[in-house]
Amino acid sequence: MQQQQADVAVVGAGIVGLAMAYKLASKGKKVVLFERNSRAISASIRNFGLVWPIGQRAGKMYQRAMHSRSVWKELAAATGLQCQETGSLHLVYEKDELAVLEEFAAAAPANGFECQLIAPENIGQYTKAIKTEGLKGALWSPTEMTVNPRQASAAIARHLGEKMNVTVRFNTAVNGISMPYVETKDEKWKVDQVYVCSGADFETLYPAAYATAPLTKCKLQMMRTIPQPGNWQLGPALCAGLTLAHYASFSDCAALTPLKQRFEQEMPEYVKWGIHLLISQNGAGELTIGDSHEYGPDFEPFDKAFINDLILKYMHTFLEAPAYTIQEQWHGIYPKLTNGGTELVMSPEKDVTIVNALSGAGMTLSFGLAEELTR
Repeated sequence: MQQQQADVAVVGAGIVGLAMAYKLASKGKKVVLFERNSRAISASIRNFGLVWPIGQRAGKMYQRAMHSRSVWKELAAATGLQCQETGSLHLVYEKDELAVLEEFAAAAPANGFECQLIAPENIGQYTKAIKTEGLKGALWSPTEMTVNPRQASAAIARHLGEKMNVTVRFNTAVNGISMPYVETKDEKWKVDQVYVCSGADFETLYPAAYATAPLTKCKLQMMRTIPQPGNWQLGPALCAGLTLAHYASFSDCAALTPLKQRFEQEMPEYVKWGIHLLISQNGAGELTIGDSHEYGPDFEPFDKAFINDLILKYMHTFLEAPAYTIQEQWHGIYPKLTNGGTELVMSPEKDVTIVNALSGAGMTLSFGLAEELTR
C-alpha cells in the first residue's frame, strides 16, 4: 500500500465536498479529494441547478447564499461553466398569496433582500413564459442564478485537479479513517485534517456519530422537458404560491399562516407529498420541473407517477411554454435535519469534521458554508 501525504483530505465530490476542497485549496492547503464513484452521481447532479438566495432567511443564511453566488461566478469565469444570472419570479394568483408577497416585500429592504413587487400589468417586462389571466402579482428578485448541475460538479473537479493542485481520486472509496491516516484499497494518506462530506451515506464512515444526529433523508421527484423549440427562453426561474410555504425566507410572514391552512384544506395531496414548483432552464433549452419531498430512513426505488402528475397539473396553472414533452424523470435523495437546523457540522474524532445536511440547498449554500468553516 502506497503512503502519501497531504494537508487535508476531503471525502465526497458532491457539491459540499467540492466546495470544501475549493476553499481549502484557495487558502494554500494541499488537498486530496476522494469520491467512491467515477463522478458525482447523487443529489448534486439531480437538482434544478438553481442558486437561490431569495429562499434563505435574512441575515447569516442570506449572506452565506450570496457568498456562494459570488463563488459560482468565479468558477464560471474560470471554467466556462454555464452560469446564467436569470433572477426569479414568485407568481401569485390568489389574494392570500399576494398578501404574503406584500408583507415580505415591505420588510425586504430592512432585511437586506434585493427584490420588488411587480404588478400584473408589468409582468411582461420580466417574462413571456406565464399565464397572465388571474395573475395577482409577482415578486422579482435579481439574485438567483442557474447552472447546469450535470456539468457543474465535473467541471469544478476538473478545475481543482488541473488548476488548483488538488489530488482528485475518483473511483476510490475511503475504507477507514484513523487519524492521521486515511485508507483506501490502494493507498494510505497521512493528513492533518479530514472533512467527511458523504451526503445521504450515513453508514460507511462514522455511523455511530450519524446515528446520534437529528437526521433523515428526503426523496424528491423531478422531470425535464425536451429542448424548447426556436431558441425559446424561459427567462427568470419561476415558482408560484406553493413555494411560499416551502422556503424559510417567508416563514416570518404573518400572512403565511392562513395561506398554509388553505393549502392543507384545498390541496392536501400537495401538502402531504411536500410538492411545490420550481422551473429552470439549462443551456440546452430544456426545462427542469419539480419537485416533491418524501421523508424517511430509506425509500422504494420506484417513483410515484401520481406525484409527477400533481407537479405537472400545478405547472399548467402558471407556465406558458411551447413544448411540455417530458424526456426524463428521476429522483434524488439528500440528507435533512429534523430539528430545523441548516447544516450538520460535527467532529466524530479529533481533526475530523463531518459537513452534511444542507437540506436541499447545497447548490445555494455550500461555498458560503465552506468559507466559514475554513477561516
